[in-house]
Amino acid sequence: MPDRLVRAAVGLLAEQGPSGIKARTVASASGLSTMVVYSHFGGIPELMGAVADHGFKELGRAFAQVPVTEDPVAELFAMALTCRRVARESPHLYDLMFGLSTRATYRPLSDADHRLSGHSEAFRAAHAHVLAACERLVDSGRVEQWEPEVVAAQLWSLVHGYVTLELAAHFVEFDDAVTQVLRPMGVNFTVGLGDDRERAEASHAAGARLYDSIVQDR
Repeated sequence: MPDRLVRAAVGLLAEQGPSGIKARTVASASGLSTMVVYSHFGGIPELMGAVADHGFKELGRAFAQVPVTEDPVAELFAMALTCRRVARESPHLYDLMFGLSTRATYRPLSDADHRLSGHSEAFRAAHAHVLAACERLVDSGRVEQWEPEVVAAQLWSLVHGYVTLELAAHFVEFDDAVTQVLRPMGVNFTVGLGDDRERAEASHAAGARLYDSIVQDR
């Protein structure tokens, strides 16, 4: 039953945005009573936390489709493109997952609850794919001996900064923002870690091809 409520909220979020998320609308969409929402989650903020976890589980499944190769830079760029696709397909859910909305239904719970702060089990499971690829990158010797957690945090910031700006239509002046902004930024980031520029560019091109092959197989 909790999963039924979460899926109903996910559907409302996609169709109506955050304004559509109320106890009565979620209950109606799931074919249940309003009291069930409160008995299972306590309230809308808690339900939205579960919805955010649902989003991270979906993101984790998408990351899992990126195969482990001999080129961790290509893997990471394929994951970046995957994250962008997930965000574009469900922008309201993406906003919720990363705490980008100021609407009341999106406001996180108290500091004691880390559901929306990047510490939930669902978030950690999704982020583990990125961290593992960063570990392979550091172990490859292509970059300096950075802590993989630091590399992952920096890359996470880079990708989500780009995605956030793209969703807000800040790159409309570009014919192809991925090719003109995201990909060169990824190359610059990798070179900054110590990689050779020519090799970094080749890896990002390979990552784009890897991502395309994954999308074609969906």
